[in-house]
Amino acid sequence: MPKMTPSEAMAEVLVEEGVKHVSGILGSAYMDLLDLFPAAGIDFISVRHEQTAGHMEDAFTRMTGRCGVVIGQNGPGITNYATAVATANMAHTPMIIISPSAGSASVGWDGFQECDTWNLFKPITKASLRIPHPKRAADVLRTGFRTAYALRGPVLVDIPRDYFYGELDEEILKPSQYRVAPGGIGNPEQFKHAVEVLKSAKRPVIVSGRGAVDADCVDVVKALAEHIAAPVACSYLHNDAFPADHPLWCGPIGYMGSHAAMRIMEKADVILAIGSRLSYFGTLPQDGINYFPKTAKIVQIDINPLHIAKTHPITVGLCADAKDASQELYKQLREAMPKRDITEAANMVKEELDKWHKEIDAIANEPVMEGRMHPRKALEVVGKFIYDNDAIATTDIGNTSSTANSYLRFRNPKRDIATLTFGNTGFAYQAALGAQLACPDKPVVSIAGDGAWGMSLFEVPTACQFNLPVIATVYNNGAWCAEKKNQVDFYNNRFVGADIWSKSYAKIAESMGADGYTVNTQADLANALETAKNNRRPAVIEIMTDGTRLAPPFRRDALALPTRFLPKYEKLDKKYFPK
Repeated sequence: MPKMTPSEAMAEVLVEEGVKHVSGILGSAYMDLLDLFPAAGIDFISVRHEQTAGHMEDAFTRMTGRCGVVIGQNGPGITNYATAVATANMAHTPMIIISPSAGSASVGWDGFQECDTWNLFKPITKASLRIPHPKRAADVLRTGFRTAYALRGPVLVDIPRDYFYGELDEEILKPSQYRVAPGGIGNPEQFKHAVEVLKSAKRPVIVSGRGAVDADCVDVVKALAEHIAAPVACSYLHNDAFPADHPLWCGPIGYMGSHAAMRIMEKADVILAIGSRLSYFGTLPQDGINYFPKTAKIVQIDINPLHIAKTHPITVGLCADAKDASQELYKQLREAMPKRDITEAANMVKEELDKWHKEIDAIANEPVMEGRMHPRKALEVVGKFIYDNDAIATTDIGNTSSTANSYLRFRNPKRDIATLTFGNTGFAYQAALGAQLACPDKPVVSIAGDGAWGMSLFEVPTACQFNLPVIATVYNNGAWCAEKKNQVDFYNNRFVGADIWSKSYAKIAESMGADGYTVNTQADLANALETAKNNRRPAVIEIMTDGTRLAPPFRRDALALPTRFLPKYEKLDKKYFPK
């Protein structure tokens, strides 16, 4: 076996894994490895904050299926990754965090930048690994990749900073020698039961989720839907899990989702969930519609056995790869039953969609402050631009980003990248940079309110430095509007910490090297989007929207009217009730 240093061994593992770039911020702890990157053919994407690198690689992996890799300085460099890693963990995104730690001889002395990141990251990763000796550097890094792909999530690889140095004899293995691609249909007997349930369904509905996107089986979902005449709802924040131009598409479920999808699901007798864990928050009742019927039979396909029946009791569980299982199910259904006519189901979908569109149009036409747009009117334009240009959309958390769930439509998968259930602000633009890295020729549009934008605007120079022509749409409404709505409904309009101010986000962007636009009409917004697309430069479009046009409370399930006992607080109005 050839002699090499631990740094060389780790670099060679990255090369064999097909890693073309690593993201992070320069640090002395791993400089011996970093020095090898150019010769190894690995680019280093230098960001302004490590959280950005984590969100970038999350999006990069969602677009390409290839495990993203980040690295940082021991201590604060790695702790800055915590939010992004927790996001990727809940989003089931494979990722490797190469985490230098304090030198092995100084652990426990509270030295400069010492932190037990190995234990810190255990709850927010699929595994937190430690390289116990320099000779194990390649082996543990390989285990990291194997675990990240197998368990669908981030893995931390801790290495004392002095372990990059030394000598070892190492055979560099091909990935096929230490991990296998996921696949398989699970238990064949379960398919007979699933076929019988679907065959007897009178009002079937399909829920298509992230697994269908990752497994590249949206076309199979479409074939299944057409065979059993089932309307298809996209799972929460996975609006690209079924083509919006299909007559059986009824929109996304979940907060600010399609009332058409919810009303149709409410009447279903069988629900086929493909590649979805049917998350708790993503299936909560919305707007008075308890759309997950308790009497419906559920057939659930998920690659992770821990996600089967996690939140809803099922009739049949198929623990399998979404594509393999869908193909097998489609094959057996074709043998067991003739293809149904979809006319009645398609007509029902159209009727419900028309009704829902009228509902959201009425809200969008509410009066607004002079010189401001209704946020829904802005999202109408942005949504149309994304659909017409087959663009990739990234969304943040908050009032405007959540409302985008009603307006984002896609014809193709791998176009919708949301922060998902970790729900952290600052995600959209940072993820958009990673999506643009993965798909350099596609338009990428990020959607964020001014609160979330404040946690991302410092990365505009990164977009300029690496020529990433992301179009950032920033909705300047002057407030943390999602939380402001809670203060309206539960705290009688007592606003504490809700207001945000900035002179001009567009001008800030221009000073950082990007193109800046400020708009307050639909026509000007459409023109700015087209101009930005044609210029192919980093752009920030500041959209002046009305901050009094608020969406329903995001977490009504987790809030309650306040109770006050101390005399000094009794003056606060306890009798106010939300409308």
